Amino acid sequence: MSFSSDVKAELIRLPMERDCCALAELSALTQTTGSLGFEGGGRVNVSWQVENVALARRILRMCRERFNLNPTLNFLEHSRLGGRRTCVLKVDAQEAPLLLTALRMMELDENGKPVLRRALPKPQITRQCCQRAYLRGAFLGAGSITSPDKGYHFEITARDEGLRELVEKQLERSGLPARHQERRGVSVVYLKGAQQIADVLALMGASSAVMKLENIRITRQMRGAANRASNCDEHNSERQLSAAAEQARAARLLAIHRGLYTLPPALREMAQLRLDNPELSIEELGRKCDPPLTKSGVAGRMRRLVREAQELEKTFAEDANRKEDAT
Repeated sequence: MSFSSDVKAELIRLPMERDCCALAELSALTQTTGSLGFEGGGRVNVSWQVENVALARRILRMCRERFNLNPTLNFLEHSRLGGRRTCVLKVDAQEAPLLLTALRMMELDENGKPVLRRALPKPQITRQCCQRAYLRGAFLGAGSITSPDKGYHFEITARDEGLRELVEKQLERSGLPARHQERRGVSVVYLKGAQQIADVLALMGASSAVMKLENIRITRQMRGAANRASNCDEHNSERQLSAAAEQARAARLLAIHRGLYTLPPALREMAQLRLDNPELSIEELGRKCDPPLTKSGVAGRMRRLVREAQELEKTFAEDANRKEDAT
């Protein structure tokens, strides 16, 4: 499986705890993979076409558990594409008004009759959990990510300008400056850079993918650092790389499970510098600080950063022991 497929598989397995999050995710999936079918007399059905069977099951489960709907699930086989199958879920015209009203596509007219007002959902995203769910749905429906072995690129294809603007807005609310471009007449919202991609993966809930990305990233940078340090004393170089790897691991752990914004400004700056520059020495990191720090000043902050991560791991271990004792 590709890295993009691995990320989607992890996201699909995430539980959906709140109705508002299910609605936000389903809104994004409808915007990216859904369509309306008109049957005459104002009757409308809703369908989704996806290639991922697990994603089809997730949509089916959301419809059944959150909206008490019973979509039908069928498969289309494409002979021209090597026999590849597409999953088609459909909510019939009798049940569709309930879903369309929840997605703010259908409203009641003056006679109390449901009338279709919009061709696409109008998501109401007010909570951070809904923001995460919406981005997750948009990525599952129309997103992809390059393997970190080859480069750092994350994108979501937008079928219309409304979707593009909404995806960009949600990313920017999280401090992720998204860009977009036209590709074959379709808008593509994208992010570049390892840290931005790690942040959006963490935001969507793909923590295992974040760890994999960071491990690959550090390995690549450490190899470069090891090559640059080949003319230095071997023992000192190995010790420096080992310490830098431990510091980067501590910063990564805190970023994923607590968020760097929870740290004091001095430690937050140091954690970000180490994540961005895992190959630099303590002295070189000090010169990048604002204002610059001495070697001992950087070392002191790094020790505090590692202690913070160790305390966090200790808390995780205690929680795991309590759960084990309870069972």
